[in-house]
Amino acid sequence: MMRMAGRGKTLKIVAVGAAVTTVITCGAIAGGAAQTGFPHALFGTEGWVGRVVSDGSVQIVGPGLVKRTSPSEPRRRRILALVREGKAIEALEEYDRLTSEWGREDEALLRELAIGFILPLRHDMRDQMRGAAYTALKELNSQEAVPYLEEGLSDGSGLIRALAAEGLGRLKSGRRSKRFRQAVTDQAALVRMAVLKGLGRSGDRKAIPLIEQSLNDEQAMVRVAAAGALFALGQGERWASVEQAASAGDRWERVKGVRLLGELGDRRAVPILKKALEARQPAVRAAAAAALGELGLSEGVPLLMEALSDPVARVRSVAAVGLGTLGAKQAGSTLKPLLRDENPGVRAACVSALLRLGRPYGEVVETVRGLTQDKNPGMRSSAARALSQGRGREVVGVLSLLLRDPVPRPRIAATRALGRVGGRDVIGLLKQALRDRDQAVQATAGGALVRVLSEISRGSVSGTPRL
Repeated sequence: MMRMAGRGKTLKIVAVGAAVTTVITCGAIAGGAAQTGFPHALFGTEGWVGRVVSDGSVQIVGPGLVKRTSPSEPRRRRILALVREGKAIEALEEYDRLTSEWGREDEALLRELAIGFILPLRHDMRDQMRGAAYTALKELNSQEAVPYLEEGLSDGSGLIRALAAEGLGRLKSGRRSKRFRQAVTDQAALVRMAVLKGLGRSGDRKAIPLIEQSLNDEQAMVRVAAAGALFALGQGERWASVEQAASAGDRWERVKGVRLLGELGDRRAVPILKKALEARQPAVRAAAAAALGELGLSEGVPLLMEALSDPVARVRSVAAVGLGTLGAKQAGSTLKPLLRDENPGVRAACVSALLRLGRPYGEVVETVRGLTQDKNPGMRSSAARALSQGRGREVVGVLSLLLRDPVPRPRIAATRALGRVGGRDVIGLLKQALRDRDQAVQATAGGALVRVLSEISRGSVSGTPRL
């Protein structure tokens, strides 16, 4: 045992290999180092180098025995300042220089940087760019996004206000938001329906009087959404209204009612959806297939397998996706022939379903190759979305190629898919997408990075992304 001069702290000398390591068992140095935010931060003191270890103590290692690996705080602060000033590209360049010297990613700092590619686009004059920003915020599924999504409820575009409302409706604190609840009277029906859906999820029976006002809405689809929300909050008598909508003469009212049956999760929906699969209107049949997938009941599997032979490609596509959602492994042999369907959209849906069912990538590789080489950028985008259900190097490799597509739409789809594939292996590709020449791709990459980093963080420690 010995004392460190001028500190009055007891030190224990521990031999580690050829080095001698001094461990501080108590004292202000350990506390100060722990405050850096790095679980194994290195710092210097009186010519020595110290390291905070997992038990909270501090190892002091003699000069020259270890290499500093923490980024300097002044440079981190400069990067964050650039982000706040809206200079995300400059911040990214500085971050790359910093982490190149450090030897690994600073995931907390990268998360802040990624957000910096999203937030400025909320005020862009172009609807497409604002839409990309609010889509990214919505997909974060973070309570920290609530203030920004609330701002989106004031956007001049009804579609963007609907995106913001959908994002708030997914979050507990968002559903409690006063501005979210006020949007139940928004001039756009899509916004009103999104709010009602969120209120139905809230479990808050105090919201019932607010929802009941929408039972008299001028739009039939909004009235149906209100009935569904009230049913979800315990008013069982509202089921009749939803069932009636699912058989309505108006096509779009019927589509809304049919989709709502899937969201409500009641087993009584199965025979109604079976009947809807026989409707003359393809939109109703497709809605029924989607609802059966969302309903999550095994009774839906044979109905969806039968729908794979529907004459309309859209219905076949939705049925295939639904089988993947249900985890219907017994449907694999029925799905495989659709990899050669005459419609590329059906082929993409089949790829998605088979990958989600855990089938090997080799079963779909030829179909994927054809889709990614299709002249239609929409089909290349469909390929990227389908690959979001897969995992592994081969999937990531194809998505990395799509990041170089000449058209933004497939690049956006590939970026979002990488965020869903997840894992540390995709971080470099998403950082590459932050440098894309299209700002919508950049915003999508920012959201995807936050999603990936949050999942990595939850794998080791709990927490939500900071914005």
